[in-house]
Amino acid sequence: MQMEYIGLSSINGPLVALDGVKGVAYDELCEFTLPSGERRTGRVTMIDGERVVVQVFEGTKGMASSGPRTRFLGSPMTLPLSTEMLGRVFDGAGRPADGLGALYPDESRDINGSAINPVSRAYPRSCITTGISAIDGMATLIRGQKLPIFSGSGMKHNELAAQIVRQAKISGEDGQFAIVFCAMGVKNDTADFFRKSFEESGALMRVTMFLNLASDPIIERILCPRCALTAAEYLAFKHGYHVLVIMTDMTSYCEAVRELSSSRGEIPSRKGFPSYLYSDLASLYERAGMIHESTGSVTQVPILTMPNDDITHPIPDLTGYITEGQIVLARELDGKGIYPPISVLPSLSRLMKDGVGEGFTREDHSPLSNQLFAAYSKTQEARSLASVIGEDELSDTDKAYIEFGNEFERRFVAQQYDEDRSLEQTLDLGWRLLTLLPKSELDRIDTAMLDKYLPRAQASSSFLSGEGDN
Repeated sequence: MQMEYIGLSSINGPLVALDGVKGVAYDELCEFTLPSGERRTGRVTMIDGERVVVQVFEGTKGMASSGPRTRFLGSPMTLPLSTEMLGRVFDGAGRPADGLGALYPDESRDINGSAINPVSRAYPRSCITTGISAIDGMATLIRGQKLPIFSGSGMKHNELAAQIVRQAKISGEDGQFAIVFCAMGVKNDTADFFRKSFEESGALMRVTMFLNLASDPIIERILCPRCALTAAEYLAFKHGYHVLVIMTDMTSYCEAVRELSSSRGEIPSRKGFPSYLYSDLASLYERAGMIHESTGSVTQVPILTMPNDDITHPIPDLTGYITEGQIVLARELDGKGIYPPISVLPSLSRLMKDGVGEGFTREDHSPLSNQLFAAYSKTQEARSLASVIGEDELSDTDKAYIEFGNEFERRFVAQQYDEDRSLEQTLDLGWRLLTLLPKSELDRIDTAMLDKYLPRAQASSSFLSGEGDN
């Protein structure tokens, strides 16, 4: 017989406090029964002796201190799981939101997950192609990696996320591929955009969606990524799927954590965020990876908007410490009408070197990427010099670099919203761009490889004659 506690000690926003409570655990679920018969669910978020603070999922509107009866359920929140989740849409707390009814679960799991033994982890190898040249060619996403996208408010990160969902595939490997898409704090029109995009492209059948709307309680915003990652781990490590998890927008999640921390009366740290934000984010990001006993994998692409485009803000700053690189969207490129506005110089994938090249993609992938990085970097130097002395006063080499940079942005970085480039097309396009530079400037690629690929690129290049666009 479970004990019931009558009345509440205090109510503060979505939080309620009860005194005299014994034998409960952090994250344990509880059920409130209101005098009207209505039932609400909560989760223990703080324990101080016999005082317990509970966050109410549905909010505390209409609750009074003297009325509710509280019963603790003795277990944390669990998510029912089945392969039938593919093609379904759920809300932030894992409840069906597509009108198709409840799942018939194979099992239920604690949404907080369990830590992967470091000894059991397999090193990430092989890549996931997105059909986007600036990612596949320059900051390749490796299976089992955590690679965030840093964006700014009002930029095209939602369109980029939808395009990655539609086009992502495993490079050079057989195996079932699935996507878990988690949207937190999005507006109704943004949620409709994602649903419509996935349905029209046919991608929805391999996607499990968790949608938390801006009007939903903040507790669901905190639960949403945990539900999504629990579903991903189930598909990957029980059924052998290669799962790509896309989470947007992590800034909304972090702001929900800050709001909850403030409601608890905790001492704030940088920008008002709690001091434990780093470990909180790590508890999500570190659920990516591969393990030796399973053929499946979990790869993460968290998307976050940087307040005021500040990459030193606590959210992108802490994310960068935990993850293995970043893809940065530039407002300058967005202002030029370039989509996707990926700034390749600050973007990097720290695991790229171990998942590309001969045996994974193509032998020239890594040196070609290094050469494109170096050349585009020199383009920025040439542009800075031209702004001082004028472009007419530049040397022929500097003029070649400026032409290369313009074409690189216009043809390599920029592509259509529905354009799915193969890795071969991306690498061949990179070689064609290098024909705009003197051969003596191509010092990041060995002579044998230049002799093998450069003549073919020169024969097919149409840049100098101004023919067509990609």
